[in-house]
Amino acid sequence: MPVPSRLADDGWWLCAPTTPIVIPFPNIQKDSASMTNLVQPEFAITPARTSIHAVRIAAALGLAGLADWLFYDQRVGISAVIFATALAGVSLVTNLEAVDRRRLLPAGLVLIAGLAPAVETLDALSLGFILLALGVAAAMLTNRGFDSLANRSRALRELYVFAPFRLIRDAIGALKAPGILSGIAAWVVPTLMSCVFLLLFASANPLIEKWLSAANLARLTANLSAPRVLFWMLALSLIWPFVYLRWHRTRTSAAMPALAIGTNELLSAATVLRSLVLFNLLFAVQTVLDVVYLWGNAALPADITYASYAHRGAYPLILTALLAAGFVLVAMRPDDPAEQSRVIRPLVYLWVGQNVMLVISSILRLDLYVQTYLLTYWRIAAFIWMLLVATGLVFIVARIVLQRSNAWLIRVNLIAVLLTLYACSFTNFAAIIADYNVDHSQEASGKGVTLDLDYLNSLGPQALPGIDRASKLFLRHSRYPTFVSSRDNLVERFRRDTASWRAWGLRDWRLRRYLEEQENRPAG
Repeated sequence: MPVPSRLADDGWWLCAPTTPIVIPFPNIQKDSASMTNLVQPEFAITPARTSIHAVRIAAALGLAGLADWLFYDQRVGISAVIFATALAGVSLVTNLEAVDRRRLLPAGLVLIAGLAPAVETLDALSLGFILLALGVAAAMLTNRGFDSLANRSRALRELYVFAPFRLIRDAIGALKAPGILSGIAAWVVPTLMSCVFLLLFASANPLIEKWLSAANLARLTANLSAPRVLFWMLALSLIWPFVYLRWHRTRTSAAMPALAIGTNELLSAATVLRSLVLFNLLFAVQTVLDVVYLWGNAALPADITYASYAHRGAYPLILTALLAAGFVLVAMRPDDPAEQSRVIRPLVYLWVGQNVMLVISSILRLDLYVQTYLLTYWRIAAFIWMLLVATGLVFIVARIVLQRSNAWLIRVNLIAVLLTLYACSFTNFAAIIADYNVDHSQEASGKGVTLDLDYLNSLGPQALPGIDRASKLFLRHSRYPTFVSSRDNLVERFRRDTASWRAWGLRDWRLRRYLEEQENRPAG
């Protein structure tokens, strides 16, 4: 009688002492409705496989201990790179039988590229690249279904969302095995009885009592606490899926149905043509106004200020461009009559071009706003977001010209987003913001707004070079003593946070060198 695949996958501890039990892989062609079929063709339960799992358990515990040493109650920096490297190496060794050796080099390059931003500095973005690189490298090497965007997304979701819960399920299943229970029971009585005897000997022998006192059992257990136990449980839950990689492949019995008839009627070629004509006329009005007033600096009506015209439209225009892009994607479907029309295609190009102009106008508006009110993290994010929107619009035109699918469009946009985020992970935005705000403040340039010292300090230690430049502008200011005190607090905080080698990062190392140069520079 065949054993269900879920039991076969999770019940490796139910092993016979000698004869292997081979559980055949379910027939996918016969059971096309099955949604989760194991990638591996079969799962053999043997004593050799049990020893492999024993190695995996030991490896998981060792990695959890390494995580405790590197991360618990420590500031994280280069230690994240060290742990990710160790996790990748252990995962490779414990899953060697499933590794596709032809993909070792590309997987290694992916891992190196993902770890590089964290060497620069560890933040939320570089941590995301570490997780992405670990997941992609693991799936490339051991998941044969890692061949399309949907399967790749599904594999990463399985690894980081569902797989961490496998540890509890595997542990409960292991405890149900008679061999495991008997093994635990075999150690309970000797352990308890030995403790009783030891206490009796200690009460009777002062040397044993002294040794026990010197051992200071209370000190050995002092580091045990509820937060630390929870940390170990969380670490093991995240480590176990990499130590014991298992994948499920999703199969569908039929292709997705086409759009409903009503939708096709609403988006017929005639409807798309009329829409594009009206949209182009409306967008032309906005484009002409921007060219005249925003780019040409023409005089505005008396009741409208130039500042209000420049500052109000940035984000609504970006939303407009996004809606326009959505319409093009829905209306210009591959092999649709609208996409093949010689009249509609030029109108689409014209409309997308106007949307690109809107995005550029939004960037100019935001730039004027920044020149007046200086730079912040959110305004940098807005600049990057607007550039990505403009890039996406260009990709839409490329998709239509090259006659590619929407899946291709999604892939190239994802690549653009990942490359942008990857570049951002190497960018010291705190230093950029501090330098820009100091250079363009009223105190330095004679125009703009007064430098916000509180915001400058909130940027953290990486803003110290800009803060040092700003301090020279406030030598005679009443807030200068407070300014110097805040600066010294940032330096002290930086040195405290980077005291351990675990927190090392290339960006922090550069800042440390800068501070040392400032301290060694002669006064005056």
